[in-house]
Amino acid sequence: MRPDKVVEEVKNLEWVELQFTDLLGYLRTILVSADQISDEVFSNGMGKLDGSSVKGFTGIEESDLVLKPDPSTFAIIPWEKGLGRLICDVYRAGSRFAKDPRFVSQTLDEVLSEEGLRSFISAELEFFIFNKVNAYVDGSKQFYEVISDEGSWTGVAPFNRVKDGYYAPYPKDRFAHLKMEIGSVLKKHFGLQIEVLHHEVAAASQHEINFRGGTVTYTADAIQTVKYVVKTLAYRQGLVATFMPKPIYGDNGSGMHVHVSIWRGNENLFYDPNDSYASLSQFARYFIGGLIEHGRALSAIVSPTVNSYKRLVPGYEAPVYLVWSKANRSAAIRIPAYSNNHASKRVEYRPPDPSANPYLTFPAILLAGLDGVRRKIDPGDPVDENVYKMPPHKRRELGIKELPRSLEEALDELEADNEWLRPVFSKELIETYIELKREEARKVNSYPTPVEIMMYYDV
Repeated sequence: MRPDKVVEEVKNLEWVELQFTDLLGYLRTILVSADQISDEVFSNGMGKLDGSSVKGFTGIEESDLVLKPDPSTFAIIPWEKGLGRLICDVYRAGSRFAKDPRFVSQTLDEVLSEEGLRSFISAELEFFIFNKVNAYVDGSKQFYEVISDEGSWTGVAPFNRVKDGYYAPYPKDRFAHLKMEIGSVLKKHFGLQIEVLHHEVAAASQHEINFRGGTVTYTADAIQTVKYVVKTLAYRQGLVATFMPKPIYGDNGSGMHVHVSIWRGNENLFYDPNDSYASLSQFARYFIGGLIEHGRALSAIVSPTVNSYKRLVPGYEAPVYLVWSKANRSAAIRIPAYSNNHASKRVEYRPPDPSANPYLTFPAILLAGLDGVRRKIDPGDPVDENVYKMPPHKRRELGIKELPRSLEEALDELEADNEWLRPVFSKELIETYIELKREEARKVNSYPTPVEIMMYYDV
């Protein structure tokens, strides 16, 4: 939508939410009176942002930042009369703010366009819906309780087994109507093409939403919009939606599998009809080589929380090993085999989870793959067996690399291997991100957890 059209639309509103995303991926908003949205705001922005109060943005001595709304993201909020929203870019004194995550996505879109290329990115977004989540930590008192729609966090009823939720119908899936509402709101009011909503594998009320993707920035905006809508509509029904990677012990965690293809005009550069294995081009194989080469460092961006590494364990459809294959869900890099045509040929990268900042995750995946193309990195032969059940000595013989087992280990890898990010990520952003995440890991790991109390209280 053009700026002048947005200005006309907001005349019928009372308030507008200006939204932006911080370095860690959290959506932040400021509520402004609708009469302040003018052509000048779209041209020059609105100086309402204290960067020193946003962790990782600026110091207190250089805190004045500007929000410039993107008119293409305008939407009228359906659950609050007289409210609209705009996603914003962050500026500093007339120029783009280097640590604005959305700037990273936009820069990569521009770099690809200059090379006559475009990416098509989509993501499968998984999440849980709970009736209640209580977390309380006060000195030696610790309590954590999760109660799902199925009656308990173990998924005892009406599901009889863990990992028993896949494609469950109503009434086992008690939130079928909520998901239809989520899909309808996203389609009618935010313009997303919602394709699928279903109950996922975890018995304790895990769900998945799929929508049609697009460019890096478009899909990152869509991820933030989906999370915003899902959390809001759940809350309005007295529920809690969480995109935490692993909220439930002993059942599947939530992933954000990312599907990637790269196009030149109408040509899918990942497709080769003459390839006998998966109709995959040499370009795509080199791309996979880059993902394997940088996969351990990439982990710090695509699996960015301490909790992420509790999802990345064998046996729960979460990838652990940096291998590639077609239709093999134990591989970190999978070539979907639902169809085998030019339009659908793509690479699925399975390690990411929904705690990741999409404005950093999608560019990082593409840059890792494109570095493989540039350097012609051979990914090796595909592995078509269940890697989880492969004997350790065989994995060693094949030279199979594992993903890091902790956030700290992943950050060490990123610190040692980040030159491939530099075409788009600023040095300052990378260093700040690593510093913030190290601080986060230290803080989370310093707290005794309920399971530690259970295991070690009587030593």
